[in-house]
Amino acid sequence: MTQPIRPVARLGLVVSAATALALVGTGSAQAGPAACDNRVNNTHAKLAECVTLAGVQEHLAAFQSIADANGGNRASGTTGFDASRDYVVSKLKAAGYSPQVQDFTFRTFTETAPTTLERVSPEPAGPIETNVMSYSGSGDVTADVTALPGPDVDETPGCEASDFDGFTAGNIALISRGACAFGLKAANAEAAGAAGVVIYNNADGVLNGTLGDDFTGEIPVTSVTKAVGQELAAVEGLVLSFTAQTVREEKTTYNITAETKGGDANHVVMVGAHLDSVPEGPGINDNGSGSASILEVAEGMAKVKPVNKVRFAWWGAEEAGLVGSYHYVDSLTEEQHAQIALYLNFDMVGSPNPVNFIYDGDDSDDVGEGPGPEGSAQIEKAFESFYASRGVPFKGTDFDGRSDYGPFIETGIPSGGLFTGAEGIKTAEEAAIFGGQAGVAYDKCYHAACDDISNVDNTALDVNSDAIAYATLQFAMNSSSITGQPGKGNFRTPGEGGHGHGNKAAA
Repeated sequence: MTQPIRPVARLGLVVSAATALALVGTGSAQAGPAACDNRVNNTHAKLAECVTLAGVQEHLAAFQSIADANGGNRASGTTGFDASRDYVVSKLKAAGYSPQVQDFTFRTFTETAPTTLERVSPEPAGPIETNVMSYSGSGDVTADVTALPGPDVDETPGCEASDFDGFTAGNIALISRGACAFGLKAANAEAAGAAGVVIYNNADGVLNGTLGDDFTGEIPVTSVTKAVGQELAAVEGLVLSFTAQTVREEKTTYNITAETKGGDANHVVMVGAHLDSVPEGPGINDNGSGSASILEVAEGMAKVKPVNKVRFAWWGAEEAGLVGSYHYVDSLTEEQHAQIALYLNFDMVGSPNPVNFIYDGDDSDDVGEGPGPEGSAQIEKAFESFYASRGVPFKGTDFDGRSDYGPFIETGIPSGGLFTGAEGIKTAEEAAIFGGQAGVAYDKCYHAACDDISNVDNTALDVNSDAIAYATLQFAMNSSSITGQPGKGNFRTPGEGGHGHGNKAAA
């Protein structure tokens, strides 16, 4: 998880709703294809006309077709991902970019048979719904269960080797999610002699997690819901039976980057989304939605001459533990790293039961993870300004380390972005503000075969693709609130001026 970094001052909105509507456009007007192909979209209004829902949907339909033709998914290391790469590269070249493809190796993960979990005693209760953790080892285990203290007793359950003092070797460890990576919990358990690990959620909903492609443990690791985990933890003399059959192997996959011809190369605005799906499905919301949206924005900005260079990125192997984005950041020289002014991340921006989450750059809710690197608050403000201009509610969400902003934040690069929710459950308060169904996951098809072309809320996708266009062009033209570098005077910089919260939902 990302460690808290020095807080930055919270700055208010600077663009009134009326002014921003004029700058951003209402989202209803659309220029014709010929106009968009031939003009320079160097204002928010022009770009908003050319970044259309239909254009984003065209890319999503292509990703769905690619998955259909390649075993139902677009996972890194498969022909489905390679075809997705080729599609993005071809679209970028057609728009006039010179895309770069960076190859790297990573470990794939395949579940070769359904994972099973069953309560044997006391009072055998039959099969328990479970989801194997990606990069789990294989095994067939029947053993007593040792439940570690939950987060109400230990705020970092399973995160320290000392948590397993007195653990009985050969038992199955039952551990709550929270405070550290799943892989660390599993490694600590295996080192203590556990024959298997069951991790239960610390929030409502199913848990689909990864141990990370660097996990080398041999024991099986699976997950259950919070309710099931708490129930199991309360059983005296619990015995579980647990089977998992998995394969892990080395493969090659790719990152794609493309940058504007113009713009100051010493002040690069990076815009990224992961291109890969999980092996279980086509990955249309996760993360075809982000990939398609930034591709549409890149096409719309192809003829723009920005003040700051813009570099778009499509990451590989995110679902293996952010492998592609880490590889990219690790490959940068010190000078290249210093040239990146900020990073914008878009991972799931069209969830079917959405909330408009903005990464909480200033930690204004004062809970969970800390703020992002200095400058992240100004990125958050840019998105708040946009949503306020549309009369759309929004809410902060933590930098919890689950997406490709991770390596950028860890190395001090100001970061931000949007997210419409994954397996978390929408609250009644959120449903009252954002609509949709309370008590239901933001994306009930998260990491599942049903994450197909029907698993997208088009209203969310439409407004968020416009928000992506707004923020990208804004910082391309004026990043002075973050870098101090002078920008175009007709682009007012979010993060300067008075204090306000627009339609921000209660945390």
